[in-house]
Amino acid sequence: MTYATVMVSLALDQPNEPRLRVAGELAERFGAALVGVAAAKFAPPLFFTDGAEAQRLLDEEEDSVKRCLADLEAEFRGATSTRGARVEWRSATDFPARYVLAQARCADLIVSGGQSPVFSDAFSLVSPRDLVMQAGRPLLFVPDRIDWLDLRSVLVAWKDTPESRRAVADALPLLRKAKDVAIVEIPEEGDDRSAAMARVGDVAAWLARHGVTATARVPEATGNETAAVQLERVAGDVGAGLIVAGAYGHSRFRELILGGVTQSLVTQTARCVLLSH
Repeated sequence: MTYATVMVSLALDQPNEPRLRVAGELAERFGAALVGVAAAKFAPPLFFTDGAEAQRLLDEEEDSVKRCLADLEAEFRGATSTRGARVEWRSATDFPARYVLAQARCADLIVSGGQSPVFSDAFSLVSPRDLVMQAGRPLLFVPDRIDWLDLRSVLVAWKDTPESRRAVADALPLLRKAKDVAIVEIPEEGDDRSAAMARVGDVAAWLARHGVTATARVPEATGNETAAVQLERVAGDVGAGLIVAGAYGHSRFRELILGGVTQSLVTQTARCVLLSH
């Protein structure tokens, strides 16, 4: 398995350089095609007018959206001009989520990031949460402060769910290029630690059969800390530049309201995260 096509999702009014750098590096590492994608739509004003004045305002705003998309294309082509990868640009005046999710059919991996509020502007930004839930492709979330995809140490956040199994399989190309891989399960209070060790040991053995050497670890349970806090501490201990995790093992509504590991991963700014659902 490899990544033959890497797609990078760009957004209006946000820094796109980190995503462009990481996506370009990935395309070169894997000899993959690189597809840039963006969409935006005119947001109707909160006031009402009609007639010629209304049409003038509509035309002006639609022209503004088209200019912004043209600027994004120029930014994409400028950032990829020295890359050896095959490059393609796709854009539309459309709702970003609808358009980007449709284009995801051509990609093996989607690179996204930027600010990720719970309720984002549906006219100019596709939320990473929407991408990972609906794209049917792994999502590589790249925070604004990241300069490169650091694969010297990778942490696989294991939970015995279909989402985690899918994430590890989706991450295989990256794991094969990593120097150190740690499989970590964060136990909950009352969990059988030996059973957890058996689970992460199975994952490490599976990876070994795919040419990836990984260590398995289960930290001691701490009832006064959330799984997200414990995972962040382990990631810091191993110096992880990338975390691989299944997204929304609990319901998405529960995580958005009460918080959870996925919610924490897409809001932290220290490292890249590969998510699958």
